[in-house]
Amino acid sequence: MTSFAAPRISCEVVEPRGEDVARIFNIQRYSLNDGEGIRTVVFFKGCPHTCPWCANPESMSPKIETVRRESKCLRCATCLRDADECPSGAFERIGRDVTLDALEKEVMKDELFFRTSGGGVTLSGGEVLMQAPFATRFLARLRRWGVACAIETAGDAPSGRLLPLAHLCDEVLFDLKIMDPLLAKAVVNINMPRVLENLRLLVREGINVIPRLPLIPGYTLSPENLQQALTQLSSLGIKQVHLLPFHLYGAPKYRLLGRRWTMGEVKAPAAQEIARLREMAEDAGFQVTLGG
Repeated sequence: MTSFAAPRISCEVVEPRGEDVARIFNIQRYSLNDGEGIRTVVFFKGCPHTCPWCANPESMSPKIETVRRESKCLRCATCLRDADECPSGAFERIGRDVTLDALEKEVMKDELFFRTSGGGVTLSGGEVLMQAPFATRFLARLRRWGVACAIETAGDAPSGRLLPLAHLCDEVLFDLKIMDPLLAKAVVNINMPRVLENLRLLVREGINVIPRLPLIPGYTLSPENLQQALTQLSSLGIKQVHLLPFHLYGAPKYRLLGRRWTMGEVKAPAAQEIARLREMAEDAGFQVTLGG
């Protein structure tokens, strides 16, 4: 198994900005893979987990970061490495603080696409539960407009943070990663007993949960890990799962951030490996979606 070390951030604590201000790093429009229909996805900055395969390394730190794009740099002395002064845009900030009013105005520009496609807004990250008070208030506003809402989460936070937010969602995209509790804590800093208890709680509350399992070589790409996930889901009456094969799309982001990616030399799983795991889940009675 590949070793990985990164600063550990508690999901209980975020920078004190107030419930009317959140820190995000991207708004992605016209997404088809983060819920039903055409979605506008808001990516929250900051994550307590240390997944070696993370495709959004810019999401890890809750701090606003500055990066330099070599291809744009004029190598002038004017900007003094200041993103506000850079004439070419080579220096740029990753992350910005946004108010409830501003974010509502920005995402509602896409209302036409929501109405015509059956889509809506998905809150992702990072880990949205790190900024749950803001996210809950934001989704409450969207619900007043009749916008379909979803969140993507690993579910590792106190239920008092998760439940109010989940009750405002049409879908909760719930990630299950390393199922072994000891490995989950050691490798990705996830408290699996709490995650599974939250999953059970969501199901009992009648929340529409969409379980998702990344298929990562050396970590989760194994029949044993998949079987553990399927067993948990079956016990809750869930008979669907999204399988998310590992990819290398995040590699340029690590280079931009000046970070070494321990998964950079790992090959994407072969189609035959994915097919075997998909068949395993389907034989167990699950409806399987690849990607999503």
